[in-house]
Amino acid sequence: MRVLSFSHHHRFVAAAPSGGGIPRKRWISCAAVGAPLLWICLATDVYAAGAAAPISWFTLLMGLVGGLALFLAGLEQLADGLKRAAGGALKRMLGQLTTNRIMGALTGAFVTGALNSSSITTVLVVGFVTAGTMTLTQSVGVIMGANIGSTVTAQILAFNVSQYALLPVAVGFFLMFVKTTERRTQIGMMIMGLGLVFFGMGIMSSAMAPLRSYEPFIEMLRTLRNPLAGLLVGALFTGVVQSSAATVGIAIALASEGFLTLEAGVAVALGANIGTCITAMLAAIGKPPEAVRAAVVHVIFNVLGVLVWFFFIGRLTDIAVWLSPTVPELSGTAKLAAEVPRQIANANTFFNVVNTCLFLPFAGLFAWGATKLIPDRPTPPGPIEPQFLDPALIAVPDMALVAVRRELTRTAEITLSMFTTLGEAFNRGSMQELRTLAKEDDKIDTLESACMAYLNKVRQQPLNEGLSEEHRILMVTAVSLETLADVIETDLVELGAQALALDYRRSRETQSLLFAMYQCVHISLVTLIEVLRTGDQTSIEAITQRSVELKQVQRDFVHRKADRLCYVNEAALKSARLEISISEKLFRMQSLIKRIAHEYLAVEKARAAAETTGDDPPPGAVSS
Repeated sequence: MRVLSFSHHHRFVAAAPSGGGIPRKRWISCAAVGAPLLWICLATDVYAAGAAAPISWFTLLMGLVGGLALFLAGLEQLADGLKRAAGGALKRMLGQLTTNRIMGALTGAFVTGALNSSSITTVLVVGFVTAGTMTLTQSVGVIMGANIGSTVTAQILAFNVSQYALLPVAVGFFLMFVKTTERRTQIGMMIMGLGLVFFGMGIMSSAMAPLRSYEPFIEMLRTLRNPLAGLLVGALFTGVVQSSAATVGIAIALASEGFLTLEAGVAVALGANIGTCITAMLAAIGKPPEAVRAAVVHVIFNVLGVLVWFFFIGRLTDIAVWLSPTVPELSGTAKLAAEVPRQIANANTFFNVVNTCLFLPFAGLFAWGATKLIPDRPTPPGPIEPQFLDPALIAVPDMALVAVRRELTRTAEITLSMFTTLGEAFNRGSMQELRTLAKEDDKIDTLESACMAYLNKVRQQPLNEGLSEEHRILMVTAVSLETLADVIETDLVELGAQALALDYRRSRETQSLLFAMYQCVHISLVTLIEVLRTGDQTSIEAITQRSVELKQVQRDFVHRKADRLCYVNEAALKSARLEISISEKLFRMQSLIKRIAHEYLAVEKARAAAETTGDDPPPGAVSS
């Protein structure tokens, strides 16, 4: 019998690298929230003598901070489980269903509703734009739709389901810690996370119950009736905890105890829409301009939407009352507690739906404005750095591997540039140009090292058979590209320099055969870049066919040299040795290119067969 242990199943208790658990910034956020709450409690304790009953501030604070910690832990657990279980599906949805702005908005709403966090969706979108799998214009619709999806959590919380919270916690725990499949474990993470969200909300609500008769606290909440005060509180709190769902959830919890009026709750919810932009901006720090623009679109959309509605909060509350059920048999605090939570949730949903419908036709304008605000950066001098290896994507292995593939495509482009420069320098007889190629190889070494380190981190995540095979292929590709660059920098540059130093005039036939071999490898490199970018099966087969052609040309070249050796002088003999060595190195390059192509050929054929039969892609099907 296997003994269950928390150390073995670390997904929930301890944070895996870039994976499950609660990141350090979340604990810091909880501490940042707890400190002001403690200050409020101590500062107002002097008034407690006038309260109807003594209040245990320690117990109250413990309930508030502990409940908030469980709420955030649940959101993290839910999102992490979904990303692990459906990372590939999320990528395909966001890649294939965002061809127009309407589908992009619907996709963003669905994904965010499942993840329970518009911040997470926006961070993913920033990563997708960084990886080159989504354009800026496509991201605008997704970002707008994400705000609609973020209201799902508030709608569920408004039903006051906290009394049933321990049921999904128990079911999720059972699925996670009983020996089962990896997919069931991930589903267990999602279910348990959902239960923790509701359980944490219930704890916070219960902890605040003693404050019903505490006049200083009630008086403090009355200040939130000022829309500007509520807006600022909502924005600041969301910026600290980095979760608009937590802010709106706490507003609903306060309303369910009769503390918060509808006007104050709506103002706090509007502020949460501004505060959630902080997460996107933090995620975009250090990213390429395209990713920063996606974050800027999120900020502009949310801030502009709040500004439009700020002066019409009264009208928004009227609409929320009209959309929500009433309890006429109740009055006073009891009536507020029964009606306001649903009204806040409906106001939040209505606000985001209307804003999306209002601004979606101008998605192109948003993208244009972001491009003007964040222009392309000139390539900075100094060592090259990876562009697409976003650490935020490691938790979604499917997308992380796409980022590696994008970075390897960039590496192949640099290799092609090196090879092109080599041919031009040899034709011009420029020794200086040949020598400068050594610096270009340093770029390849840097990118290959970064890709391998990134792949090592991805390997620490749970990978199914297909992702494990793709991981292996990308490792082979990274090493092969680095070897290609080494052949150019170490072998061909040196051989070319020696051939130029001989100052020997080659025959037209020799020059033609050498150029044919060079051109064959050059075209194969261009085709390889297309393979890495799209996985096109026709391009893969073209590389294989070109390898056959090169082999025949090289054989003819060597035979020609062998036949003429008896008729040449010593200089010609030295030149022949160099030329044969050059042909061998070119053939070596073609073999490396073919090796990469053959890896992709097998998996792309498997993917095509799976799509034809309608079955799931077999192990090794690469996600393009």
